[in-house]
Amino acid sequence: MSLLKVENLSHSFADKTLYKNAFFDLYKGEHMGIVGQNGAGKSTLIKILLGEMIPDEGEIKWQPNIKIGHLDQYADINLNDTIEEYLKTAFADLFEIESKMNRLYQDSAMTGDTDQLLQAATYQEQLECNDFYSIDRNMNRIAAGLGIDAIGINRKIQKLSGGQRAKVILAKLLLEKPNILLLDEPTNFLDKEHVEWLAHDLEVFDGAFIVVSHDFDFLEKVSSCICDIEFGTIKKYNGNYSEFLRQKEHLQQDYIRRYHAQQKKIEKTEEYIRKNIAGNNSKIAKGRRKQLERIERIAPPIFTQKLCIQFNEIPISSHTVLTIQDLEVGYDSVLLPKLNFSVMGGKKVIITGFNGVGKSTLLKTLVGRTPAISGYFQFSNQIKVGYYEQDLNWNNGSLTPLQILSEQFPKLNVKEIRHHLSRTGVKDKNVSQEISTLSGGEQSKVKLCSLILSPSNFLILDEPTNHLDAEAKESLRNALIQFKGSVLLVSHEENFYRDWADQIFNIENDSF
Repeated sequence: MSLLKVENLSHSFADKTLYKNAFFDLYKGEHMGIVGQNGAGKSTLIKILLGEMIPDEGEIKWQPNIKIGHLDQYADINLNDTIEEYLKTAFADLFEIESKMNRLYQDSAMTGDTDQLLQAATYQEQLECNDFYSIDRNMNRIAAGLGIDAIGINRKIQKLSGGQRAKVILAKLLLEKPNILLLDEPTNFLDKEHVEWLAHDLEVFDGAFIVVSHDFDFLEKVSSCICDIEFGTIKKYNGNYSEFLRQKEHLQQDYIRRYHAQQKKIEKTEEYIRKNIAGNNSKIAKGRRKQLERIERIAPPIFTQKLCIQFNEIPISSHTVLTIQDLEVGYDSVLLPKLNFSVMGGKKVIITGFNGVGKSTLLKTLVGRTPAISGYFQFSNQIKVGYYEQDLNWNNGSLTPLQILSEQFPKLNVKEIRHHLSRTGVKDKNVSQEISTLSGGEQSKVKLCSLILSPSNFLILDEPTNHLDAEAKESLRNALIQFKGSVLLVSHEENFYRDWADQIFNIENDSF
């Protein structure tokens, strides 16, 4: 019996059909990855499975009495709690049992009531069966694995950054050990070391889970099956991510063969009809025309959207273009040791370090969004910075991509803006929708379009791949390889930058 059965699922958003009569099952112990292009409906599917969104048609059937855990990065939590206090709420039921047990032991010691003693012993057995006396060890293991111990387990939730808070919520979810995990982009706020730890933890997880991710190395390690959302369908493939790609490639080649075979048959039939519709074989020709009208035509094979990301670069010299001396960054307090490094013209530098230590703050300081606490940095006079911020924040979420870019680039007409948006993978039907209604990946592509339209010779990029699908990532990667200017990149995906980075700077110990 399946833990989850999805039947005849259909759902549309505005004028776009996400799924039509889709179906799949999740069985005990299955580790399912959800993939698809930006805007295909991956996050919407998670919301439908949770009951947060009602589909147009179809049924979502969960096995009764199963415990579902959901990674909600915007969960309403007590900001006055410390991290440790919040994590312990994962065991609230067990702490209540412990409290009852202690009261019974105390009462039985005073009264000699054997029934109270037996009930207390029953409670203790429940605690032992649920590994209650290993709570601290398990908390420390997960806190270390996700890098929470580096933040400080006694730190108040209200003092955490968005990424740090998301880590803590994930840690609590893992401590709760639900039967089924639903995770939407869990690696977005994790660094490389923490992604590897989470992959191993999920790999040995004895429950089932469904995870949406654009980190394909991560999916390769954790998935035992893949659900691909494409062209309004949800197709399940058994095996890990690389096996899914092989199977999908085979099916696509078969689809292309069937399409061309049908086209050849249609052309041959149409030619026969043209030649014979008015001749002696008119009756046969009319019969074939009726057959042709009834045939279910295979749609042309359009499997991927070809993107063309190319930066509008301006010349740069090979001399030092950024100098940083004794720079301290932070807000209320200093986040990092004093930073000292420089960037040469045309060099591509990757910044690494645990999440929350100050990578994003450093980039915001360099582009003037956050003032430096002390120290010095200077770009050379020739530098024109192009900045990509990882947060999907908009001054007005009701504006459309067309309106946003028209305001930023008033010299471009609507046709030109549509052309540039198309080249970065923004579908034509989405350019006139409110930006806040688009998926994270589609919003990221609009931000990328703005970046590539801005002349620059020094790119400062903060986790640009977080929401991008495979085609967009590959196009961005190729664009950065071809870019002749300097690059300062923060990314947790080593496979994205591994073969083109010139230097890797560890921000925690101020060293290359």
